[in-house]
Amino acid sequence: MPYRSPADEFRFLMDHVVGFDQVAGTNRFAEATPDMCDAILTEAAKLCDDIIAPLQRPGDLEPARLENGVVRTAPGFGDGFKAIAEGGWIGISADPEYGGMGLPLTLATAVNDMMAGACLSLQLNPLMCQGQIEALEHHASDTIKETYLPKLISGEWTGTMNLTEPQAGSDVGALRSKAEPNGDGSYAISGQKIYISWADNDFTENVCHLVLARLPDGVPGTKGISLFMVPKIIPNEDGSLGERNSLRVVSLEHKMGLHGSPTAVMEYDGARGWLVGPEHGGMAAMFTMMNNARLGVATQGIGVAEAAYQHALAYAMDRKQGKAPGTGAIVEHADVRRMLASMKADTYAARAIAMANAVAIDMANATKDPAWEARAALLTPISKAFGTDVGVEVSATGIQAHGGMGFIEETGAAQYSRDVRVTTIYEGTNGIQAMDLVARKMMDGGDAAFALLDEVEAYAEAHKASAPDLAEPVWQACETLREATEWLVDQEMTDRFAGAVPYLRAFARVLGGYYHLIAALEGDATRKRLATFYIKRILPEHVGLLAHVREGAEDLMALTIDDLVA
Repeated sequence: MPYRSPADEFRFLMDHVVGFDQVAGTNRFAEATPDMCDAILTEAAKLCDDIIAPLQRPGDLEPARLENGVVRTAPGFGDGFKAIAEGGWIGISADPEYGGMGLPLTLATAVNDMMAGACLSLQLNPLMCQGQIEALEHHASDTIKETYLPKLISGEWTGTMNLTEPQAGSDVGALRSKAEPNGDGSYAISGQKIYISWADNDFTENVCHLVLARLPDGVPGTKGISLFMVPKIIPNEDGSLGERNSLRVVSLEHKMGLHGSPTAVMEYDGARGWLVGPEHGGMAAMFTMMNNARLGVATQGIGVAEAAYQHALAYAMDRKQGKAPGTGAIVEHADVRRMLASMKADTYAARAIAMANAVAIDMANATKDPAWEARAALLTPISKAFGTDVGVEVSATGIQAHGGMGFIEETGAAQYSRDVRVTTIYEGTNGIQAMDLVARKMMDGGDAAFALLDEVEAYAEAHKASAPDLAEPVWQACETLREATEWLVDQEMTDRFAGAVPYLRAFARVLGGYYHLIAALEGDATRKRLATFYIKRILPEHVGLLAHVREGAEDLMALTIDDLVA
């Protein structure tokens, strides 16, 4: 069964679950009518199913390569990117002043999810462009905006982000790249960056690199870092392309997955760059791009989970084995049914969280309401970590559902697992997301978390009479999470960090129960049966997770290095 974009799932989420009507009710997004949203989802699904999905296997089997300093991309990727660009999909939520559609991020999130399910290696390119576009919209000078935004939005040029160095991974402040003023408003950028996704290609005119580097008077650490636009080819004053910049792709990484996406080591040797944002203000500008990317990476995990589920379901419905009842296919076996139901239920839960996150961002942008801003900030690490964890887990379960054939590359099941694995690592590892949740996102004393839990409990309470078997467990789980959160905000940071990952997971489990409960009450019998499976069999995991959280750090930190080595 070929990949089919779940456009109907997004229609249901937007119409019944995540409150998209609030977004469409704002002045900023008044054009996002039901008819327009339906048209966007329909056309995006056609693009994904007919043009992008067929590139999934070729990108894995014939990966990007470096030939004489030129990156040669996988077969068909150039045409696929052209179709994405010509359809306006890169700039779906970008500023109309520079050629964007100006539509809600919620719609862009749905489209990105479908593209990731179709072919993650290719989807990573427009996702990087979208992040750069947002960073420039918020932080760049008018000159840079006018020069770069129309080209990035149209897809004539592509964008990257350059943070990591060999000695500076998550500790970005340890970077050594330097920026020296040229005296003409530009800077000479020198240094090496690693793990640069889509650092080059052979199908666009230019590649625009956002590079973190330190000015001569930059203090050590993150407070001394600035951000620069460093194009592969330097634009002339009239916008035409001029001379090639002093930068190069040193090598392409040999990766576990995402073979169709060239990931490079980049060398900057006095390359000309232009400051984005204020001097020493690079991290603020880069975090704008990274926060966009974190929700985008969540959709990558969810999109791959969807594709892996569809792949496993098709195999299970066709494969005859053992004495299965009914059709005789393995889908009739209880354990295979359990695997498939778990895959589908978790994919829905993660997708609903990400879409609710996007709605919160749209509402924050449209209203500037601090409550919406806090909701968006709270949900971002949960979306990123849970969405990508689900991608990894569902794709691994997809291999298991195939049995021995899942371990054979020809079936394509393993590719989903290999491709999605990095999503839990880049744009801030999931451990860092969890630490962010229990630290920075709890600096308000937990107010944003409690406000969300109030919403969940109120909904469950209101439906206890009509659906007690589903609403009551969700209410109880939410109350348990509330108690754990009250405990957490009173703890020292080491104790918070010790339980950060299980806390985030428990929060996502409860939100998943909430969104499944809404689906059960707003949807058909199929949705109610899936919600029943999630709430009764998966939601109870929150109990063990929160028990882990409340143990704090004492026993963990009591383990010595000798204990770990023994």
